[in-house]
Amino acid sequence: MESEKEFKSKITPQKVQQILNEEGMNLTLEEAADILSFLQEMACITVRKFLSEKEVTK
Repeated sequence: MESEKEFKSKITPQKVQQILNEEGMNLTLEEAADILSFLQEMACITVRKFLSEKEVTK
């Protein structure tokens, strides 16, 4: 799972901060990085769950 943490995203914490600031959410860069990390983890869990369910239904 450590390799998943090293996943390089095209979306940077700076971009997350910019997008959310435009929507009226004033975040620090650290908060934006935490949000990005959380969303990446959720995406990995979702894909892993989908693939494991697909294997069960074969």
